[in-house]
Amino acid sequence: MGRFFLYAFLLLATLFFLLPVYLVILTALKEPAKITLDTVWRWPDPVYWESFKIAWDAFRPKFQNSVVLALSATALSALVGALNGYVLAKWPFRGSNLLFALMLFGMFIPYQSILIPLFQFVKAIGLYGTLWGLILVHVVYGIPIVTLIFKNYYSEIPDELVEAARIDGAGFFGIFRHVILPLSAPAFVVVAIWQFTQIWNEFLFAVTLTRPESQPITVALAQLAGGEAVKWNLPMAGAILAALPTLLVYIFLGRY
Repeated sequence: MGRFFLYAFLLLATLFFLLPVYLVILTALKEPAKITLDTVWRWPDPVYWESFKIAWDAFRPKFQNSVVLALSATALSALVGALNGYVLAKWPFRGSNLLFALMLFGMFIPYQSILIPLFQFVKAIGLYGTLWGLILVHVVYGIPIVTLIFKNYYSEIPDELVEAARIDGAGFFGIFRHVILPLSAPAFVVVAIWQFTQIWNEFLFAVTLTRPESQPITVALAQLAGGEAVKWNLPMAGAILAALPTLLVYIFLGRY
C-alpha cells in the first residue's frame, strides 16, 4: 500500500511538472487570435503549424551558431578537463592539491561578478563579437567542473595500470592515449551532457560578448519574445525548437 501511494505521488508530481510543457505546446499550435485566457487549456482546432516555420526562419542562423558553439566548446573543455584530471589523479606534484582547490574555486564565481573584466579581456585579445570569443569563454568557465568530474573518475582507475604501462616504456601521453582514454567513455558522456546543456542554454555571455551575426539561439529566442505586442505562439514554438537539441543529446547519450 505504501508503494502504491509513493507511485501515485510521483505520477501526480510528474503530471504537475509537465503541465507547463503541455501549455507551451498548446500555445505554439494556436493562431495568435485564438490565444486567450478562456481557451488557454483547449486543444487548437485547426492546428496552426505556421508558428514553427516562422520561428525556424528567424532561428536558422542563430541555430547554426549555437551548434558550432556548443559542439566546439564541449569538445575543447572535455579534452582540457580530461588532461587536467589525468595529471591531478595520476601524476600528482607538489602543490597539485592547492592548484586543484583554486581551480574548483572558479565554480563558485558568479557570472555577473566577472562580466566586466571578462568583456575587457575578450575585447583586448580581439575576439569580442566573434563566436570564437564566446567559445573561449565557455571552455575556460567549464574547466573547473569538467576537471572535477575527470579527476574523480580517474582516481578510481587502479594505479597499477599506469605503473605497468610505465614499466612497458609508455610515456605521459602514451599512457593517456592507450590506457586512460579507452576507459574514459562514461566520464566523457557525463561531461558532454553537462557542458552541452549549459552552453546551449546560456544567455548572459551570449548577449554581452557577441554581435548580431554571431549570437546563439538563446538571444534569438529573447528577441522573438520581445516587443510590446507579443504573438505568444512564436516564442512558444521557438522554445520548443530551442529545447530539442539538448533533449536529443540527453536521450542519445543517456543510454551510456
